[in-house]
Amino acid sequence: MKILVVGAGATGGFFGALLVKAGRDVTFLVRTERAAALRERGLRITGLGEEEVITPRLITAAELTTPYDLVLLSVKSTALQQAIDDVAPAIGPETTIVPLLNGMAHLGALTARFGAQPVLGGVAKVVTTLNAEGDIVRLAPLANLDIGEQDGGPSARVEEVRALLDGAGITVGVPQDIVAAMWHKWVFITTVGAVTCLMRGTVGDVNAVPGGSDFALAVLAEAAAVADAAGFTVPESQLGVITGMVKQDGPFASSMYRDVVAGRPTEVEHLFGDFLAHARALQVGTPLLDLATLHLRVHQHRAATGTLERR
Repeated sequence: MKILVVGAGATGGFFGALLVKAGRDVTFLVRTERAAALRERGLRITGLGEEEVITPRLITAAELTTPYDLVLLSVKSTALQQAIDDVAPAIGPETTIVPLLNGMAHLGALTARFGAQPVLGGVAKVVTTLNAEGDIVRLAPLANLDIGEQDGGPSARVEEVRALLDGAGITVGVPQDIVAAMWHKWVFITTVGAVTCLMRGTVGDVNAVPGGSDFALAVLAEAAAVADAAGFTVPESQLGVITGMVKQDGPFASSMYRDVVAGRPTEVEHLFGDFLAHARALQVGTPLLDLATLHLRVHQHRAATGTLERR
C-alpha cells in the first residue's frame, strides 16, 4: 500500500518516520523549502534520550501526479485549504484519507472537496514539537492513533489501515464512534489550551497559585457542557483523566501555549472559534472559553501584523 504523508511536521513527520522505519512504502508531500531542509539534514527525531535520522522519500505539489492508497493529512489548520489543493492529484477512487488534525471543521472541508466516502475520522495522540532547526522533538512516549468510519459502521478498509499502521510503533485504536472520540479530544485540547494560554503558564504554574485549580476545572466544565449539548458526552472515566491532567503540578502545557510563548501564529479559529460557534448554536454559555478565544485572537492579530516579539 502506497502511503502519502501530507506534511512532515511534529505529528505527520513523527508518524511517517515510524512507518518508514517499519518498512512501509511512505512518501512525504512537503513544500519546496521543507524539502530542501530535509534533503540536507534528513528527518531527525530527538528527545527522551534518543536521536535518530531517517532519509525520507519526498515529493512536492508540482511533482504529484498519481493516486495513493492511503493519505495521512497532518498540517496546521491554517494550511488546510492549501494542503487540500496540493493533495488533490493523489486522491483516486480507492484512496483513503485519514486526517490527523484536532477539532472538527476539517472533516467538512475534506468532504466538500473529495466527498464523504474517502474520509475517515482520526485522532492522533502524540506529544511532539519542532525545534528551531526543524527537528522533531519527542516530549513523551505516547504514539497513539484512533481511526474509524464517520458513520461508525464496521469497515474492512479501517481494519486494513489498522493492520498497516500496527506494528510500526503506533498503537492503533478503532473506537465504536470516531466522531465522539474526536469531540472528546476537542474538549481536552480547548481546555488545556485555554488554561495555559490565558494564564500564560504551564498547568503546574496555574495550579501553584490560589484559585488556579478551580479555574482549570471551570474551563473543563464549560468545554464538557458543549460536547454534552452536541450529543457527545465525555465519559466520566475520560473526564477523570482530563481532570487529573489539568490539576497536576508538573510542566505540562498545550502545543498552542508553546506557539504563543514563541510568538508564533496559532490555530485559534479552527480549534476555538469553531468550538464557540457550536456553543452558540447549542445555546451553551462559555464565558471563560470566550475570554481565552479573545486573548488568542489578539495574539493572532499581532502575529499577522508583525507586532509580536518572538523569543
